[in-house]
Amino acid sequence: MKIDVVTLFPQLFGPFLETSLVGRAVQSGKLDVLLEDLRPYGIGRHKSVDDTPYGGGSGMVMRVDCIVDCLEGLDEKRDGERGHRVLLTPQGARFDQRRAAALAERPRLTLICGRYEGFDERVRSFVDEEISLGDFVMTGGEIAAMAIIEAVVRLIPGVLGNEASATEESHSPASGYVLEYPQYTRPIEFRGMRVPDVLVSGHHAEIAKWRRQQSLMRTRERRPDLLQEDESS
Repeated sequence: MKIDVVTLFPQLFGPFLETSLVGRAVQSGKLDVLLEDLRPYGIGRHKSVDDTPYGGGSGMVMRVDCIVDCLEGLDEKRDGERGHRVLLTPQGARFDQRRAAALAERPRLTLICGRYEGFDERVRSFVDEEISLGDFVMTGGEIAAMAIIEAVVRLIPGVLGNEASATEESHSPASGYVLEYPQYTRPIEFRGMRVPDVLVSGHHAEIAKWRRQQSLMRTRERRPDLLQEDESS
């Protein structure tokens, strides 16, 4: 899978792309990441990529011409292949596991990280999708890009050591997008808290039943909205 990242701070991604699951995906060739510095596409001697907003207001706005030039330059570097362009903005649709799965089906993604007070509105005419991590604001889109990369990469076949890990977890399609059941390991008892007997019984059918009940119970208690979404779909 190919992922491009448009950013003013490509150096932020160094350790992230070299470490753990993402690092192994890069080293194995399953993930190809191209970090494109937006600054060289800037205007004038200082390579400015932002300007004051028309109509007044605080802060600076990222220029549409610089971003579009960067996107088109990326396509040329990828032999004319156009990536699925994702604008990272608090105004975008909320990122979730369904959206991660949909992005994982794309052969190439282009993630566009914002800075300052946001994008010139016309940038939206040149992207395919807008995504937000949630109802909060960060200084830039780089952390959001990393979160999306990690969520997507682990869904690429062959990246996870155990493929069942992606199906038996919170928000997975196999679970009905509900929360994962409680997990336990050794010791069997710790400070008066004991592993449920059913998990050490060896009775696989009963274990599966218990886990499903626990998943639904936990979801009702913590995220009842997930059950409502599941029932309406």
